[in-house]
Amino acid sequence: MSAATDAIKSEPTIFFLFGGTGDLTSRKLVPALYNLYIDGRMPTHFQIVAMGRTQYSNDAFRDVLLKDIKQFSRKRVGQAPPETWDQFAKHIFFQVSDINNPQTYQEQSERIAEFGKICSGEPNVVYYLAVAPRFFSTIAENISKFKLAANPEKARIVIEKPFGHNLESARQLNQLLGGVFSEQQIYRIDHYLGKETVQNILALRFSNSIFEPLWNRNYIDHIQISVSEQLGVGSRGGYYDESGALRDMIQNHILQLLCLVAMEPPTSFQADEVRNKKVDVLHSMRKFTAEDVKKNAVRGQYSKGWMEGQELPGYREEPGVAPDSNTETFAAIKFHIDNWRWHGVPFYLRTGKRMHQSSSVIMIQFKDVPHLIFPSEAIEGWQQNRLIISIQPEMSVRLQIQAKRPGLDMTLNPVDMIFDYNGTYTGDTPEAYETLLLDTMLGDQTLFMRGDQVEAAWDLVMPILNAWGGKKSISFPNYPVDSWGPETAESLIAKDGFHWFTLPLKNSRK
Repeated sequence: MSAATDAIKSEPTIFFLFGGTGDLTSRKLVPALYNLYIDGRMPTHFQIVAMGRTQYSNDAFRDVLLKDIKQFSRKRVGQAPPETWDQFAKHIFFQVSDINNPQTYQEQSERIAEFGKICSGEPNVVYYLAVAPRFFSTIAENISKFKLAANPEKARIVIEKPFGHNLESARQLNQLLGGVFSEQQIYRIDHYLGKETVQNILALRFSNSIFEPLWNRNYIDHIQISVSEQLGVGSRGGYYDESGALRDMIQNHILQLLCLVAMEPPTSFQADEVRNKKVDVLHSMRKFTAEDVKKNAVRGQYSKGWMEGQELPGYREEPGVAPDSNTETFAAIKFHIDNWRWHGVPFYLRTGKRMHQSSSVIMIQFKDVPHLIFPSEAIEGWQQNRLIISIQPEMSVRLQIQAKRPGLDMTLNPVDMIFDYNGTYTGDTPEAYETLLLDTMLGDQTLFMRGDQVEAAWDLVMPILNAWGGKKSISFPNYPVDSWGPETAESLIAKDGFHWFTLPLKNSRK
C-alpha cells in the first residue's frame, strides 16, 4: 500500500510473466500494467516479457493483448489517445519458453543484462508466477540455479494463491522459496487486499479518533464478514472439487479481512509492523477441537434450481465435479479471539456460491444502549448501531444510527450515514491488481502475506478441514441456488440471538 505520490515512480523494472498466455495475464495483469502506464505510474524504463509455449512473435502477441485491453481495461484503448497503446506495446515482448528447459532461464539472464544496459543500471526484476502451483518448485529452482535472484534488493517473486493445499504443503512451499529468496523478495498476492475498500479499513480505524475508544469488547456486540457469490463453479469444477469454500475463500480472503478489523494499532505504517499485528490476531484466535467443529462450523453444497428465470445445475452436476462430491460450496464459522480487546466477541464468517446476492460486506454491530428512556411505541423500528463496510459490488461505509422521524410524535427509526466512493470521488477507481503491481515495483509488502501469516491461517482451519474431509456429509446438497445457504447456517448464529446481515444493494445482480 504505497504512500507514493504521482511524482514518485518506481525504478526500471522488467516483468517476467510465467503463464503469459493464461487467463490471469490477459484479464488482469496486462490491463493493470496498461492502466498504470496511462496514469503515469510506470517507470520510464520497463519491459513486460510474457513466457509461454505458443509460437508467438512479439507483434502477434501484442495484437492478442490489444483485444484483451479493449475488453478488460478500465482505461480502454478507445478512451486514450490512439498512440498510447502503440507506445505501451513497445514495452511488451513474448518469449517462447519451457519451464523445464535451461535455455529459458539463460535467455532471461541475457534479457536482464541487455535491459540493464538500456537503463544504465541494475533493474528490478519481477518473476510473476501466474501458473498452477505444481510448477512453482521447478521455476524457483531454476531461478536459483541460474542466479537470477541473487540481489535481494532487486529481484522479487510474486506467488498467486492457493499458497499450499494444507498446512504441511504451505510449510514445504515456504521452505522451498526460502531456499532461493529472502522473505523480503517474496510477494504472496491476495487480490482482495488490493481492493480500495479493504485498504480503507486501515484508514477508517487508525486515522479517526472517534472509533478507537469503541473498537473493543466493551462496545461491540459481534462482527460478521460475509462474501457471497451468485456464480457457481463454472469451468473451475475440477479445481474447486479439490478445494472447497473453506480453502478457496475463508483460509485466505476472509481471514485477511478479519485480521484488518481485529488487529491492534501498529506503531508505524511499515510493512512488517502492519503484518506483525495481523499475525498476532491469527495466533490469538481460539483453536478448534473436534467438538468445536460440530458446534461452530457449518458446511453446505448447492442443489439445482432456478435463478433469474434460468434453471441451473447443482454442484454435483457441474463439469469436472464428482457425482458424489463431499466438497462444500458454502461455509459458515464462528470464531473467537482470545485477547484483551476481543474476549467474548464472536466473529461470524460466511461464504458461499450460487447465493441470492453477490456481495462482500463487513458488519460491526455495537452493543445496545444500557437504558432505554423512550416509550415502546417510539422504538418499534429500533436497531442497534452498526458500522457496515461494503467491499463489493458497491463500495461504501455506512454508520447506522437512530434518529427521530419528522413529525409531531417522538418516533425513532434507523438511518444511514453513508460514505459512498462513487458519490464522493470522481474518476475511475484503480483495480486491485494495479495497486498490488505498483507496490511490487516499489518494494512495498504491506498488502502481501508473509510466510508465517500463511502458516498461521492454515493452522487455524486445519481442524475444520480434517473434520469435514474425514466424514462424508449425508445432507449434501442442502441448499438451493438463489438462497442464503443451508438452514443450519441460520441456526449457527440464531442460537446466539443474532441473524445474518444482508445489505440491500443497488444493482446487486451482476
